[in-house]
Amino acid sequence: MADTIQEAVTLALDDAPERNFRETVDIAINLRDLDLNDPSNRIDESVVLPAGTGQETQIVVFAEGETAVRAEEVADEVLDSDDLEDLGDDDDRAKDLADETDFFVAEANLMQDIGRYLGTVLGPRGKMPTPLQPDDDIVETVNRMKNTVQLRSRDRRTFHTRVGAEDMGADAISDNIDVIIRRLEADLEKGPLNIDGIYVKTTMGPAKEVPV
Repeated sequence: MADTIQEAVTLALDDAPERNFRETVDIAINLRDLDLNDPSNRIDESVVLPAGTGQETQIVVFAEGETAVRAEEVADEVLDSDDLEDLGDDDDRAKDLADETDFFVAEANLMQDIGRYLGTVLGPRGKMPTPLQPDDDIVETVNRMKNTVQLRSRDRRTFHTRVGAEDMGADAISDNIDVIIRRLEADLEKGPLNIDGIYVKTTMGPAKEVPV
């Protein structure tokens, strides 16, 4: 399968028109024979890409004390319980933060307050924080999430996810797609039979079908 994925990626990269900006590479996944009105059939997975996302990933950490100090080294923003309370009183700022941020991480003991202050903003966006347990290394967690993408179908048969950037090369992008397809096939009730088609494209380029 790896060879056929690479052929599709190579075609997508070769046929993409020249642009004066660095394009991302995405895949569109079409599902079939699933009742997506039933939440248990929906795809909602975080996948670590072996070759990375090729893009900056915005990560915000809710933490205090030493964890907050260490998080400053790797996160885009570190917020404490006072900041959390302020966000709870400023709906517009909370929404802006949610829309600008790819992933949130929070110390486990702050999760209850996050639910209270930000649950109505982060929940519907699928951006509730990943809880950080006392033994977890915040630096390692954030660095792993920088190479992570979210597969989330919600109630739609077609959904998209980032798999890289055009200058990463076909090999690296193909490795990322392969990992995503394997995860999907493992999650879906009928495996590959629930996949109607997968297409790869650059931001502005034509879509090419990825054989599955």
